[in-house]
Amino acid sequence: MAERVLLIDDDPHLLSGLRRLFDEEFDLVTAPGGKAGVEAVRTGPPFAVVISDMRMPDLDGIETLKAIRALAPDTVRMMLTGNADQTTAIDAVNHGAILRFYTKPCPPDLLREGIQAGIEQYRLVTAERDLLEKTLSGSLKLLVDLVSMNDPVGHQLAVRLREWVRLLAVEMRMPTRWQLEIAATLIGIGQVAVPTEIVARLRAGETLTDIERQIVERAPEAARNLLSNIPRLEKVAEILYYQDKGFDGSGFPADGPSGDAIPFDARLLRVLKDLALATEGGPLTRTAFAALEVHRERYDPRLLAGVRIALEKTLSTETATVIEVPLSSLRVGQTILSDIRQTNGHLILAANSQISEAQLERLRNLRRIFTFIEPIKVRA
Repeated sequence: MAERVLLIDDDPHLLSGLRRLFDEEFDLVTAPGGKAGVEAVRTGPPFAVVISDMRMPDLDGIETLKAIRALAPDTVRMMLTGNADQTTAIDAVNHGAILRFYTKPCPPDLLREGIQAGIEQYRLVTAERDLLEKTLSGSLKLLVDLVSMNDPVGHQLAVRLREWVRLLAVEMRMPTRWQLEIAATLIGIGQVAVPTEIVARLRAGETLTDIERQIVERAPEAARNLLSNIPRLEKVAEILYYQDKGFDGSGFPADGPSGDAIPFDARLLRVLKDLALATEGGPLTRTAFAALEVHRERYDPRLLAGVRIALEKTLSTETATVIEVPLSSLRVGQTILSDIRQTNGHLILAANSQISEAQLERLRNLRRIFTFIEPIKVRA
């Protein structure tokens, strides 16, 4: 499908002339003014190139291109104007971030070359973004699968936190919080730096030595170091670094910020993480909220109240529809409602985890060597 080109001008004769010239070469859309052009970008499929006039009665070209830049930053912007003074050109570059500046009358071949260059620029930008997003998505999937295999309990915690983040984004009317969602998904990534023996003792409620406790406390630092060099995950690394920082200044890192100086997403993750831990892997109850109230100084009071209002709506006496299936019948995407354990009691995957392709492949391989407790409870 050809990339779309938007022409914005309050002169209908100019728009008709440009359409006659270029309609067979490009997928052209016209708009009779700045507001109409912005609305076309807001409501329609993406445009590769936008060319705007400067002098228009409703919205001038600078404001038009500035608004389009905010709505569609990948779209290549150009100006075609009869007002060719230096100030206009400077403003167009500084505020509209344009690629080309043309004056009327503009030779058709020059304008054609500019549109083609704009389309090529758009293709380069979007291809690079798509590659980065696919690379990032694949890297995250790999990290999540590795965490789930190394720490089934931590993976179950991550699944619950991710679901809560998605719910809160709607209930609390927050802007998209993709970095927080990724941070929740990777909540246990720092545990890879903690010896498994210490993790096991911690989960069993045993008392740790001072050195062991310090190793566990510094897991968020390991998470930050692992993620900080991955493009676009710098903020995720920051959220994970401050995941245990208390609103009152307590917690790791000891010399870190307090109060509103702690990143918003880290403050929210602290509330959700401690709430999930208070449930001990079971359903969310008011008792879990009460456990946080005992140390309410550790939490942003506004977020604690907002989370409680939002998540209490999910409290219900209703139970999920459960079916029991043999291990061999598990499928990718199913949510298990009971632990998957070997007959010797070794935990492979914790309840409330969603089966991924890598996990299913691992289970199939393990099943060839070991025996498991079956059947497995799953959500129907």
